[in-house]
Amino acid sequence: MRLQGDMESTDDELDQSVFENKNGLADDMAFLASMPELCDVTFLVGDTREPVCAVKAVLAARSRVFHKMLYQPPSPQRKKEVLPKETTKLRRPTFLKRSSEPLLNVKNANTQTQSNQHQTVVVDEFEPDVFRQLIEYIHTGCVTLQPRTLLGVLNAADYYGLEDLRKACTGFVQCCINVDTVCALLSSAERYIQYKCTKSLVQKVLEFVDEHGNEVLNLGSFALLPLHVVRLILSRDELKADEFTKFQAALMWTMKYGDTNSNVDWKEVFVENFMSSIQYHKIPANVLMNEVEPLKLVPYEVIMTSLAYQTPPVSIPTN
Repeated sequence: MRLQGDMESTDDELDQSVFENKNGLADDMAFLASMPELCDVTFLVGDTREPVCAVKAVLAARSRVFHKMLYQPPSPQRKKEVLPKETTKLRRPTFLKRSSEPLLNVKNANTQTQSNQHQTVVVDEFEPDVFRQLIEYIHTGCVTLQPRTLLGVLNAADYYGLEDLRKACTGFVQCCINVDTVCALLSSAERYIQYKCTKSLVQKVLEFVDEHGNEVLNLGSFALLPLHVVRLILSRDELKADEFTKFQAALMWTMKYGDTNSNVDWKEVFVENFMSSIQYHKIPANVLMNEVEPLKLVPYEVIMTSLAYQTPPVSIPTN
């Protein structure tokens, strides 16, 4: 129980109290969203069309984007309308004002009747896990942020106009980028690369990778990153990693790729994609000869040139 007022409050104010049970409300709303028979909209999400149920009124109250989507569908007549040449500005969408007054006119009554019918909406923009977390937050005001789905939830919050959730995701990014999560964040960036929030987060992740290069390149999860991401990381001038570690990371990635794509020659994949990303003359001579050369990945001429680069010049006596 939270008492309002202070010691100097009037007698009337001291007679008032406010009881809050937000946790109980959140639990009840979570239960509501989990019961399909109590919901009036089903979203079919992602490539698998996984069903996610929700209550339209709750969505509309929390998100103006959902309100427009669910209660203000574009009419065929509006689609055919052509704006005059002098009219170039788009109209702002009008939203229903909150009011205790009933809707009395026939047009609004018909719209209300239609909105009460169960709707099915296809969502291709986001993955099921991400969209489910979004719906959970809208109904309960609570959500557990985690690195695996963080980027998706961040972009979904921005897409559906949930500013508080977007700010929470942005703040969480600052503390969740570490060696254990960096590859998961980069992997999820592949799915949401077209969204504006992705670019700023990826830049922060890459800056972390630059500073912790040797640690990140030695991660097993590094071999699961998309090819273009691995190439981007290994080719960065800012990357603080020794060349042999870069070689091992590229080797690990190509061998993993070969395991999952038996119809390709993983050695050719290595030469085509990573040969130019590694400065072999910076790998110690004994390591070149004992670890790199026996694999027969790097051309013999490159090995010899790298060894020659490391050989101190011999002084030639003059007569």
